[in-house]
Amino acid sequence: MTMITRSHFQAHPFHLVSPSPWPINTCISLLTLTTSGVLSMHGFIIAVNFLNIALIALISSMTLWFRDVISESTYQGFHTLAVQRGINMGVGLFIVSEALFFLAIFWTFFHSALSPTIELGAKWPPLGVDSINPFELPLLNTILLLSSGFTVTYAHHSIIQGNRSGALYGLILTVTLAFFFTVLQAAEYSVSSFTISDSSFGSCFYFGTGFHGLHVMIGTAFIAVGLWRVLAYHCTDNHHLGLESSILYWHFVDIVWLFLFISMYYWGS
Repeated sequence: MTMITRSHFQAHPFHLVSPSPWPINTCISLLTLTTSGVLSMHGFIIAVNFLNIALIALISSMTLWFRDVISESTYQGFHTLAVQRGINMGVGLFIVSEALFFLAIFWTFFHSALSPTIELGAKWPPLGVDSINPFELPLLNTILLLSSGFTVTYAHHSIIQGNRSGALYGLILTVTLAFFFTVLQAAEYSVSSFTISDSSFGSCFYFGTGFHGLHVMIGTAFIAVGLWRVLAYHCTDNHHLGLESSILYWHFVDIVWLFLFISMYYWGS
């Protein structure tokens, strides 16, 4: 007769995570990355080496951490409905924090733009700053990013309906459009007539669009991982939490770009 003890049963729907080295490794890598990044910007040559090491360590730690999470959710079945609800709440709060971050950037921009000080020549953009024409590369980038929003939504609806090929095509198109957006953003920076040190206009412009570009690159990686998981048959029509989170994040990136285009490119110029 098989004896079964109460300790073999779990009386709650939550996942008690096993001890893992990846969170602390990621924290140390992030601390080293930021510290060496600041030092390298101030001319410490050796700091560049630590910057590269920290970047490799960060990518490695996060990759192995995500591998464990995928294993827990897909193969071990630990992501119950209660766990998924908690993760959804965490992703939502993370996006709210990102929205508040960009709100601070817009606040700084409008603080200077709506009432330019005498140091700025009492005009906006300040005297000597030749702003970017919003109907050239910025408009093309807007079309690309909004198109990627449509393709990623198509992929989302396809995976819900069990249409795996449609989801793959939609995600491939999304990653491709995101890649071209990043390339055109870099081209725009290379031909711009002002820099980040050219008054508060340059600081706000490059701070806002630069951090948005960083979010685009992170979102592209996020969706690319979702694409790989669809290819590997990890996602089903009712269990695709990681892909859903990446799609929600991408829509946030789209919305922020619309505000950037209207305020900093069109109205601000």
